[in-house]
Amino acid sequence: MSDTNVTGWVGWGWFAGVMIIISGAIGAIYGLIAILLPDNTYFLKPSDGELLILNAAGWGWLHLFLGLFLVLVGVALLAGASWARVVAIILAAFSVLANLMVLPLQPWWSAIVIAVDVFVIYALTVHGKELAVRR
Repeated sequence: MSDTNVTGWVGWGWFAGVMIIISGAIGAIYGLIAILLPDNTYFLKPSDGELLILNAAGWGWLHLFLGLFLVLVGVALLAGASWARVVAIILAAFSVLANLMVLPLQPWWSAIVIAVDVFVIYALTVHGKELAVRR
């Protein structure tokens, strides 16, 4: 027997697994779109007068690979793999950082993905252990 009781909060773990798969799939599609855009270079001129050049294709590759990893870890998380919980938290944290970097390009979408990743991190840190018990 396990020393962890399975409560109704195990649904948070399932929520995290499903949301990490959805977030990863959408992030991979988002990255693929950024890679395939015909004009993927953006020029920004902030108020201080310096010109910033952003290449969306570089960030697109990051989002594509991060999204694919998130999908794989989400599937392992739903299968009850205990290692997937730690990896999912780390990848969700990287996803937050990656979406902070493209916040000027896609502010609404990045804010939504950041919010979902924060919920995933919360669910896995507080109630993720119950997923491994309920196999």
